[in-house]
Amino acid sequence: MDLTQGTFVEKQGRAKKMMLWFGMVSLAMMFAGLTSAYVVSKSRPDWIADFQIPTSFYISTAAILLSSLTFHLAKKAVQNGDRSKTTTLLLVTLALGVAFILLQFAGFSEIIANGYYFTGSESTITTSFLYAIVFSHIVHVIAGLLVLLVVIYNHFKEKYKPGQTLGLELGAMFWHFLDFLWVYLILFFYFFR
Repeated sequence: MDLTQGTFVEKQGRAKKMMLWFGMVSLAMMFAGLTSAYVVSKSRPDWIADFQIPTSFYISTAAILLSSLTFHLAKKAVQNGDRSKTTTLLLVTLALGVAFILLQFAGFSEIIANGYYFTGSESTITTSFLYAIVFSHIVHVIAGLLVLLVVIYNHFKEKYKPGQTLGLELGAMFWHFLDFLWVYLILFFYFFR
């Protein structure tokens, strides 16, 4: 496909999607670097080999996977012209995103209850990496929630219609990326203990 073809709006849409892809690839590289450092650090003598992933992290995985589904269904509802269904699905996505973050902090509480901290004499390299990687993801999910709030605001302003869903598509792309990234991280932590 020739990227120079199409109307100005089509070209602008392709450019915005390409910029988002560049941003997501950059974030993926950052997390690849963090998880690579985690793997390299496993050879340290102070590494905790029997560290248990908090149960809340697994529950949060279900929340973010479900939120990705509701965001996808919201996009379909807009394309079908069903505004009320879109509203419901976007608000459910927002609630699931907030639940994800709350569950992540509940997971941190579980780690602390087991006597592991981010810094100080009770910290370990294992938990410091876990905190750093998970908290970095939380920061990006907060950014995703802000994007979602903009999408919801624009939905209420009736900016999305069948055939005019660019902002919603961009928000969904970023949200699905965050979902994929968390699934990668939880699987990584599960298999590389």
